[in-house]
Amino acid sequence: MRKNKVLIIGAGGVGAVVAFKCASVPEVFGEIMLASRTKSKCDKIADSIGGNRIQTAQVDADNVPELIELINGFKPDIVINVALPYQDLTIMDACLATKTHYLDTANYEPKDVAKFEYKWQWAYHDRFKEAGIVAVLGCGFDPGVTSVFTAYANKHYFDEIHYLDIVDCNAGDHGKAFATNFNPEINIREITQKGRYWKNGQWVETEPLEIHKPIVYPNIGPRESYLLYHEELESLVKNFPSIKQARFWMTFGEKYINVLNVLQEVGMTSIKPIVYEGKEIVPLQFLKAVLPEPSTLGENYKGETSIGCQIRGLKDGKERTYYIWNNCSHAKVYKECGAQAVSYTTGVPAMIGAMMVLTEKWQGKGVFNVEEFDPDPFMEKLTIYGLPWNEEIDKPLPIEQS
Repeated sequence: MRKNKVLIIGAGGVGAVVAFKCASVPEVFGEIMLASRTKSKCDKIADSIGGNRIQTAQVDADNVPELIELINGFKPDIVINVALPYQDLTIMDACLATKTHYLDTANYEPKDVAKFEYKWQWAYHDRFKEAGIVAVLGCGFDPGVTSVFTAYANKHYFDEIHYLDIVDCNAGDHGKAFATNFNPEINIREITQKGRYWKNGQWVETEPLEIHKPIVYPNIGPRESYLLYHEELESLVKNFPSIKQARFWMTFGEKYINVLNVLQEVGMTSIKPIVYEGKEIVPLQFLKAVLPEPSTLGENYKGETSIGCQIRGLKDGKERTYYIWNNCSHAKVYKECGAQAVSYTTGVPAMIGAMMVLTEKWQGKGVFNVEEFDPDPFMEKLTIYGLPWNEEIDKPLPIEQS
């Protein structure tokens, strides 16, 4: 029997979790290759997993011919892209050229504009369909699990979803003066751009971090939560057109916001190049270089994350409420695989999504967001592989009490 092969591109904190989790399921992931621009990072991850389970390679994910050469050499059944969002399209191009299934965790954004939307990747649908392969978009936690949660709610508990609030809390403490829990460049670009939410058939734009309120999170309590724009809102309102309002909330501590404000005011979060001592640099990229690497934050990281969906709508003509969420402990994750919970909650769903494709639980030809597939087999695997979920039906929603 032929073994499934998976190629993982990206050797940061999330890539390490994906590799670890894939290696733990040899009956699905027979051969695994981990590739990135810096092969030594891949080697370090492979050594930590052991058992000669992980092959490694060097590849520039901005270079389509290099990607094609690597894919043709290894012949994977699926490529899991956990590189930078700037590189989504080059990796998709390489998958098209080699007729290889594709999966990512974050949508494409151009390097020179802090703006992310699905139009660039959705434009690949017909070409992927003609090639007879599938591209699974946004299979991390948010986007990813939050989208599957919404699909699960729609399938089992609602005739129509009307109001959706995605709530994301990291109540952990890593002990650093200032650090981001995933790629600093992507994280800071995301939260310093204008907010947006969906209301009555159109997008409403807000100033960055303008709207905020305390929201109560399970096992954590109230945390100040800020309205951001997040990419899954775009696909969810498209795929569930009954939604009247959709919002995304994320927590930030007061110190984090204060430091970020100072960095913005002095120009350190800018993505416009400047000339320094005769060399062109991007301030945000320089800032990324001096901040702690997210993959190093796991040790001594206390507390937990809580991410979920709070939903209101109709079932059998009656109003219904539904809250579904996962809490994930930083310390438990570190004990299991040396990571922190933000990397883990992104990496585990990426592995499960690839499993869904390889076991043909998720089938299709073209480009799809995760909520377009059957949520049930994915939801079953979440609990098995470390992200158990909880639900409350027809109880007051925390966001409406706060």
